[in-house]
Amino acid sequence: MPVAAKRINSVDILRGIVLVIMALDHVRDYFSGFKFEPTDLQHANTVMFFTRWITHFCAPVFIFLSGTSAFLSMGAGRTVKQEAWRLLTRGLWLIVLEHTIVRFGWMFDMDYNALFLQVIWAIGISMIVLSALIFLPRAVILFIGLAMIFLHNLLDGVQGGFLWQLLHVQNMYTYAPGKTVFIIYPLIPWVGVMAVGYCFGALFWFEANKRNKWLYAIGFSAIALFIILRFANIYGDPALWQTQPTAWRTVLSFINCTKYPPSLLYLLMTLGPAIAAMPLLERLTGTVGNIFKVYGRVPLFYYILHIYLIHGIALASSYLFSNGAPVKVFEHPGYDLPVVYGVWLAAVFILYFPCRWFMHKKLSHRKWWLSYL
Repeated sequence: MPVAAKRINSVDILRGIVLVIMALDHVRDYFSGFKFEPTDLQHANTVMFFTRWITHFCAPVFIFLSGTSAFLSMGAGRTVKQEAWRLLTRGLWLIVLEHTIVRFGWMFDMDYNALFLQVIWAIGISMIVLSALIFLPRAVILFIGLAMIFLHNLLDGVQGGFLWQLLHVQNMYTYAPGKTVFIIYPLIPWVGVMAVGYCFGALFWFEANKRNKWLYAIGFSAIALFIILRFANIYGDPALWQTQPTAWRTVLSFINCTKYPPSLLYLLMTLGPAIAAMPLLERLTGTVGNIFKVYGRVPLFYYILHIYLIHGIALASSYLFSNGAPVKVFEHPGYDLPVVYGVWLAAVFILYFPCRWFMHKKLSHRKWWLSYL
């Protein structure tokens, strides 16, 4: 049964939604005055907690949909070999971007004594691995991906050197005096998330009613499994939930799962609702849906622009209101949350216009290199 070559509305909209939410997290990084992790229930209030918690959906959904998009790309006329080459070269390109344009946007300096392996790095490596996996039967790819997602928490607490830390431990690794690598996104199970997302793309072979039944079944099953496993408090996340002074705070503890590396429960909690929402998003064809599609169709372009824009606004506000103090991520003097939300909305609004221009440019100019932007 051939894959439809047309774009899938819900994929673009869902990707656009998580990109918009992602910008909130990064505005918080540059503007908020939090001196603690916003989901630390010893300090955080509810608004602080959810300002961070809602952004947990971004990386899992985006990486999952990257796999889905890779599968759907072959419906646009690419062979497996062609798609494998595209994934390989795009993955290498993302790794280069992580350590050049993206890094400079985050730091505004050229000090390479500290390297940061963040989400773009994880996506790049996952694409490179997927470029090899797609030659396998889809059932084998699905098994490998699900095994990485469901079983990797058995490895919690395992100690190892640099290679193991790359795979499963968020850590600062010193490889020479004064030179460090901060492993922010260990690779397991992000590779598995993209692999499962690739297999997920096959659901879009089905006509809408059958596909939606599958989407609801998968999404709500993931939610139910999250609740069951989390309630058992035995497996699936190294951070167990704990009874808090109030019932509401206990709920916050219950949904406060581990992101680095993403635990099984973290992935069920985020991917389940996102998948269950896709049938509804598919029908979101009005103005709101079209706005999110603009961001969702130019994700890398948006990602790079949003870092420079947010960091630039932070730098400008520093010169205007903080005596020109240096601005780096997590080092700003800090503003209250209303300012954070105001800057976020302003940044997303500004980004809409260059993203819409670039989306139309990609649609009207079918140059191969545009797919790498």
